[in-house]
Amino acid sequence: MPLPAAPSTASDSSPARSATVAPSLRRRMACWLYEGILMFGVVFIAGYLFGTLSQTRNALDNRNALQAFLFVVFGIYFVWFWAKGQTLAMKTWHIRVVDTAGRPVSQTRALGRYLLSWLWFLPPLLGVAPFALPAGEVTVIVIGWVAVWALASRLHPQQQFWHDALAGTRLVHWMPPSR
Repeated sequence: MPLPAAPSTASDSSPARSATVAPSLRRRMACWLYEGILMFGVVFIAGYLFGTLSQTRNALDNRNALQAFLFVVFGIYFVWFWAKGQTLAMKTWHIRVVDTAGRPVSQTRALGRYLLSWLWFLPPLLGVAPFALPAGEVTVIVIGWVAVWALASRLHPQQQFWHDALAGTRLVHWMPPSR
């Protein structure tokens, strides 16, 4: 005679349960900050590769080309990992990116999410560009915008970031299956 199934608890970490729970804003922002720290390594390796291949001797030489190269490298990094479901930081914080139906995202949707994720930085940078403000003031404005953009997720019905809503993706709590 088969044993009755154990009742499901609130801490159930099955993929079906995990796909419905949005991570807290605090956890998403901690993941975002950790991702930024990990990106230092990506920038270092990409910058070294760019400098070596372009024979750049001065950091200000080829500045626009380096920025374009880093934009492409970041795009490859994020699109690759998001199409797999998680970056290293997202694995650490048990967060996964899925489409609105809870399925893994395609590379096309991940690319759209990458482009829309620049809403974290482009509006304040474009806003201050004509004024030639000192770096400290630009930093305060950018950090202020990031805080506003993050808090704006509270206005979304599912507490998702707005670039995720526009891209047709969402961040969910994800615990890997037990072995």
